[in-house]
Amino acid sequence: MTDAKPNGALTLRTVAMPADANPAGDIFGGWVMAQMDLASGITASERAKGRVVTAAVKEMAFALPVKIGDTLSVFTTIERVGRTSITLSVEAWATRARYNNMEKVTAATFIMVALDESGQPMPVPAE
Repeated sequence: MTDAKPNGALTLRTVAMPADANPAGDIFGGWVMAQMDLASGITASERAKGRVVTAAVKEMAFALPVKIGDTLSVFTTIERVGRTSITLSVEAWATRARYNNMEKVTAATFIMVALDESGQPMPVPAE
């Protein structure tokens, strides 16, 4: 994945720390996925004007590792709004600590569902 620039809105930035890494210094994929899930939740809850949960994650593949000290930037785009769901395209990019260049490490489609106060799916309000 060597896209020239990220697609979507910058939603979350964080630094990869040693506690998030394996003994080789690569950040666990689950940590990267969790950051992408947080960013999806931020964007979807703003659009739904309320609580959302992750219903599905599709087509995620890691092209490059994230290393300790890299800044992970997560970009989100709302691709589709259904009756109760919001589908987002999510990209994770790493800014390399030593080289200051940004590389796309992974992308996925996240499907979020809007919930009412009792935890039941609710219609996503019109914009």
